[in-house]
Amino acid sequence: MNIKLLPENERPAEKALRTGVDRLSNSELLGVIIHTGTREKSAIGLAEDILSLFPEGISGLSGCIPEDLMKVNGVGSIKASAILAAVELGKRISADEAPKRVSIETSEDVARIFMDELRHMKKEYFKSVLVNSKGEIIAVDEVSVGELSSTVVHPREVFSQAVRKSAAAVVFVHNHPSGDPKPSSEDIETTKRLVESGELLGIRVLDHVIIGDGKFSSLRGLGFMK
Repeated sequence: MNIKLLPENERPAEKALRTGVDRLSNSELLGVIIHTGTREKSAIGLAEDILSLFPEGISGLSGCIPEDLMKVNGVGSIKASAILAAVELGKRISADEAPKRVSIETSEDVARIFMDELRHMKKEYFKSVLVNSKGEIIAVDEVSVGELSSTVVHPREVFSQAVRKSAAAVVFVHNHPSGDPKPSSEDIETTKRLVESGELLGIRVLDHVIIGDGKFSSLRGLGFMK
């Protein structure tokens, strides 16, 4: 059957977008890579023929050559190259070591990471440091550039990436171009509002560190955060 004749929710590409590629069968995954079939067989049908070449299972793809795949009627050099490219990409991803994540335990750790970057900035940069359950930084989200205010730093923008990346907690960091890291009343009120928003989302706000010129302040250390 031609894939286009299948109900849309059964087509492998659409199914991958709807439920995630991890929910596809081996033949469906291969069918997405092949993309098109022939007049006689759909891409999934060709995928099933390819997989039948390897009694040991899908792992057989890792050691095959284009000529092996081209034994299947309907698989030419382009389809064979696409399959082998996907296999090679998988090998490289598997072999690539993930970079060591930086852990933060104190406000001093945060200040050390961001001091050189932010101390001389002429505008205020507000960043959200996303942290996993082990206290490791998983991402840094630049939320806004400009004067810190409740309109600029809205919970929707502040927590969007934290929710998307399943962060366990966040640390807020922003700089004072004046060089004085003393928190303003706006800093304090905005932080309190964001802490409350984080509680609703189940994302803990660990601290809000303000970077000055060679100096910093911690709103948690100053007692403005519970």
